[in-house]
Amino acid sequence: MSDRLESILADAVPRVCPAAVALVAVDGAVAASAAAGELVRYAGADGTLAAERPSARIDSIYDLASISKLFTTVVLLSLAEEGLLDLDEPVAGRLPGADPRLTPRRLLTHTAGLPAGRRIDRELPDAGPVERMAAMVRTPIRHPVGGPYLYSDVGLIIAGRVAELAGGAPLDALVRDRVTGVLGLADTGYRPAGKDRIAATEDKPGRPGPGCVRGEVHDETAYALGGVAGHAGVFATAGDLLLFGEALRRGGGPMLRPETVAEMLRDQGAEGAPFRHGLGVRIGDPGITGPLTAAYGHSGFTGTSLVVDPVRRLTVVLLTNAVHPVRGRDGIRDLRNAVAAEAARLA
Repeated sequence: MSDRLESILADAVPRVCPAAVALVAVDGAVAASAAAGELVRYAGADGTLAAERPSARIDSIYDLASISKLFTTVVLLSLAEEGLLDLDEPVAGRLPGADPRLTPRRLLTHTAGLPAGRRIDRELPDAGPVERMAAMVRTPIRHPVGGPYLYSDVGLIIAGRVAELAGGAPLDALVRDRVTGVLGLADTGYRPAGKDRIAATEDKPGRPGPGCVRGEVHDETAYALGGVAGHAGVFATAGDLLLFGEALRRGGGPMLRPETVAEMLRDQGAEGAPFRHGLGVRIGDPGITGPLTAAYGHSGFTGTSLVVDPVRRLTVVLLTNAVHPVRGRDGIRDLRNAVAAEAARLA
């Protein structure tokens, strides 16, 4: 444990998030860890306290939200290593009905001209996941192709579907076989079994059962697609996510070759982004890196972030449920930056 890291989390709980865990590794060794708060604090959106409020622990499991995009990215890059797809091929060759200008590289750099999101659950309320996915891949391009940068969940959903077709397996199986299995991440994956260790997220009227979501994906579109999608849906512990980040920091093994990770982390020249952008990864994103300006990583809407600084040999994980019981809390950016600043001090 770390007194300073504990203090940072204690100051944020429950004001910013009901539960939080943070890990900082320096050159592969955990230098600081802390957990604070309650995995389930509220019974519903009105803020009524839950009857049972289990404490957050280091090994608690959180909905990673958009950090899932990094897992999709690694799967696509591993398929490219094996020659099963080309990052610059038109995805229409695998997805009839998709715009021929879409390529995996454009999808991973958010320069495909696709809209930010699409509430397919509302558009097709009576459809199943297969029909909804078929509609998603036919989403019309609405912005210039090739840039400027426009963050798009739709693009990563399509990227996940491309991975399935190239890899000949569902995305959750590809993530298991190519990422979590080879790294030994026993607590990471889609659609987790059981919920005792899982942090609750938002109160979602219309979902089965009363109260706040716990153990199923928070993101509405991922939920409508069956809980497995390229942009969201992965759950993990902080320890597992740290190992994933460390694998990237050390060059990708056993998931990827070093030259593939180098291409992943190369600035792909996405114009208009408030940070440099690699393949599926943000470089120097001020929203999560704080003083670690050379770091890369990703954040998640639920209040999560993974930051890897190759210069200082740091990997920094922050997992929270800042959307519990409702979204729109203030302070998550400040919390992310405070944890990053503490990591910089430890390096």
